[in-house]
Formats: sequence, C-alpha cells, structure tokens
Amino acid sequence: MVDEQLVPRGIRDRRVLSAMSRVPRERFVPEHMVAYAYSDCALPIGEEQTISQPFIVAMMAQSAELSADDRVLEIGTGSGYGAAVLAELAGDVYSIERNTILARQSRERLQRLGYAHVHLRCGDGTKGWPDAAPFDAIIVTAGGPEVPESLREQLAIGGRLLIPVGRSPRHQSLRRVRRVSTDDYRNEGLGNVVFVPLIGEQGWHEEES
Repeated sequence: MVDEQLVPRGIRDRRVLSAMSRVPRERFVPEHMVAYAYSDCALPIGEEQTISQPFIVAMMAQSAELSADDRVLEIGTGSGYGAAVLAELAGDVYSIERNTILARQSRERLQRLGYAHVHLRCGDGTKGWPDAAPFDAIIVTAGGPEVPESLREQLAIGGRLLIPVGRSPRHQSLRRVRRVSTDDYRNEGLGNVVFVPLIGEQGWHEEES
C-alpha cells in the first residue's frame, strides 16, 4: 500500500508513511472485506458509511501538517481508522461520530488496539467539541455545503482545517483553511474529492443527503 499507492501519488511525509504502515487497516473493515483492506478504494463499513481509500487518509493527514504534540479534532469517526492514523502522528485526538452503532464499534476497536489518547463521542460533528478546543488541526471526513463556523472558531491560531465542501452532497472540493489570526483565515483548494455527506446543524439536513 505504502510503496505502490502512497509514495507514487505524492505522499512524502515520512511520519505519515510510517503511521500508515503501522495501523492495521484490516482491523477496521468488516470481516468479509478483509481481503480488500489495502485496496486503493473506499470500502463499505455498514450504516451506509465507508472507510476512505488509503491515499485520501494519507493525503489529508499530510495536508494537516501535524506535529507530535498537536491537539486534533476529527469529524466523522466511521470505522476509527482515520483516528488511529492521527493518533500515530499527534497528541490527543478527539473524534465525533453521529451514528451510535459506528461510535460504539469504533470506541471498542480503538480501545482494543491501545489508542488510549483517542477521545470519542457520539453527536453532531458540525458543532465541533468546544470544551476541548482550541485545536491545532481539524479534519472533516464528510462533505458539507460550507465550512461550519463552529469549526473555524475552534481552530487555534496557526491551526489547519481540512474539509470537503461542495454544492452537492456527493461532489466536493477539499479545502484547507488556515487560521492566521483571530479574525483572519486563508483558504486553499486541494482538489476534487467525493465524501459521504456531512449531516448536522451546520451541514446538510438528513433529507438533503
């Protein structure tokens, strides 16, 4: 996976490559999908959700420019795979999953694998985790119609927010929002992506998705 999918497609951060090689991706997919765990594609994990393809996980982690002591917020825990990768790269990782079944499964999985500094809660990710803010990095693994204001406000000065944004729930552009000062944010486009919809108060409504 690392040599054939990530390095040839521009993943150069050695810490990211090392993290991707350490996290056992087969532990984060359903049993009948284990044979495809390291394939270059997204895979279903139940509850109409997916685990992102390895390249997307690595690309977002690299784009977040993480340091070992960074405080990170992830929106959309899913299987817990992304949270595990982030935990290999940063300090405390806070992850929010709106689906109660996936949240429970991910919490149990991450605990079994020893990721004690991943903190997980079930709720509306578009509101963020204000009592744990500010965050050095926020990574959103679902696409919204715009950048939620709550997440922008929870970025530390110098923090980076990665989020897919688009007018359609199924077609987005990945953006990196960097907080330069209290009121100054800089936006950068990183290419087109397709993520599941970001559902919540500051995202898509259930019926729109």
